[in-house]
Amino acid sequence: MRLGGRLAAAIEILEDMERRHRPAADALKDWGLSHRFAGAGDRAAIGNIVYDALRRRRSAGWLLGADTPRAVAFGGMILGSGRSAQKINAALDGDRFAPEPLSSDELAAASRDLADAPEAVRADVPDWCVPMLEQAFGHDWVEEAKGLAARPPLDLRANTLLASRDKVIGELPGASATAIAPQGIRIPPIEGDGRHPNVQVEPAFQKGWFEIQDEGSQIAAGLTGAAPGMQVLDLCAGAGGKTLALAATMDNRGQIFAHDSEKARLAPIFDRLKRAECRNVQVIANPAGLADLEGRMDLVLIDAPCTGSGTWRRRPDAKWRLTERQLDVRIGEQRSILDNAARYVKPGGAIAYVTCSVFPRENQDQVAAFLDRHPDFSTVDHAAIWTGMFPAHPDKARTGEHGIVLTPLRSGTDGFFFASMRRAG
Repeated sequence: MRLGGRLAAAIEILEDMERRHRPAADALKDWGLSHRFAGAGDRAAIGNIVYDALRRRRSAGWLLGADTPRAVAFGGMILGSGRSAQKINAALDGDRFAPEPLSSDELAAASRDLADAPEAVRADVPDWCVPMLEQAFGHDWVEEAKGLAARPPLDLRANTLLASRDKVIGELPGASATAIAPQGIRIPPIEGDGRHPNVQVEPAFQKGWFEIQDEGSQIAAGLTGAAPGMQVLDLCAGAGGKTLALAATMDNRGQIFAHDSEKARLAPIFDRLKRAECRNVQVIANPAGLADLEGRMDLVLIDAPCTGSGTWRRRPDAKWRLTERQLDVRIGEQRSILDNAARYVKPGGAIAYVTCSVFPRENQDQVAAFLDRHPDFSTVDHAAIWTGMFPAHPDKARTGEHGIVLTPLRSGTDGFFFASMRRAG
C-alpha cells in the first residue's frame, strides 16, 4: 500500500472508533481481518497513523481547524512524521486509494505555529484534566503532558532467576540497558512507519529469560523493598507483572501470595510463573483464602486500579474516553482496597501503594486520606528511599512526603506513582 491507502485506512478506523465508541485495538484488529490483503508492514504503518492521531488529537485538530477523523489523521501525520502538509499532498497525487488531498484552506491552516495554540491544546489533554495536571506538575504541566503524548519505547525486564540482563541484550538486536531500572532493557520508540519486534516469539522469551514490563513498573516493584525470606501479598496482582518481578528480587525465597478481585485478570499468571520458574508464589483466587494472612504480611503491594493517565502514550484512546465519573469510581475503589489491605500488614510491616496515574487525587491525596483513617500507619522518607536505591539519578523522580512520581519527561518511563506506609511496631 502507498501512503494514500494507508492514510485512508487510518481515517476509516478513526471513523469506526468514533461511530461505535470502541477502543483503538479492537478497531484496528477488525480492519485487519476485513482487509487481509494488507501486509504486516501496512498494518503497522496504519496503526502508527492512528495512534499518532490519538496521542496528538487536540493539537492535530487545531492544526487543521477541525476535530474530524480526517483532520486528526492528517494533523497527526504532520506532527508525528515530520512531513509537511505540502509533502503529504504531493505523495497522495495519483493514488486512487488516497483520501481527498488537503484543500488550500487546510494547507493554510496547517502552516500555523503550534506554539500559538492554547495550553491544553499543546498539552493534548481534555480540559477537565488540566487542573489536576497543574496540581501535579506546577508550571511544568504542559511539557509533562506532552511527554505523555509521545511514542513509547518497548521495555523488558531480565528475569534474573534464569538470565542476566547482558545475556538477554545479546539475544535481542537493537536492545540496550535502561537508564534507571537495574534489570531493564529498552528497544527505542518506533520511528517513521516502523514497528517494534514481536519479542514474544524470541527463544529467549520462550525460555523465560525476560518479561515485557515498562521501566517505571520495574522501578515501582523495586521500591517496595521486597527481600528474600519476606511474606508478601500482591493484592491486585492482575496478570502478574509485579509478582514476577518481586519473585526474582526475592530469589524465590520467602512467599508471595498473588490475588486479584477479578479471577479473569489472574488467568495469564499461571503460564507466566511456569515460564519464569517462579517457585515462591501461591495464587489465591478466592477471597476467603486470604483470611489466614491477616496480620502476617511483611509487605502488602497494591497495584491499584486507576485511570491509567500515566500510560496515555501507550493507550491514547483511553485519554479521550476517560470521564470525571470514571475517576470518582476509581478513587472509591482505591480507598476500599487500601482499607482492606491494612488488615494483612503485621506490626512493623508496610503497604506499597502503586498506580499508573499522575493525578494527585489518585495518588498523594489517597495516601494522606489513608493515614488520617489509620493513625497506626505513617509514611516513610520517600526522598531517602529514592536516592538510596538510585543514587546516580537523584533528579529523575519527583519525591514528596506522600510519594514518588515517575513520568516520561523526567524519568523516561510511563507515569507511575509509588508510596510506602509502615505500620507501627
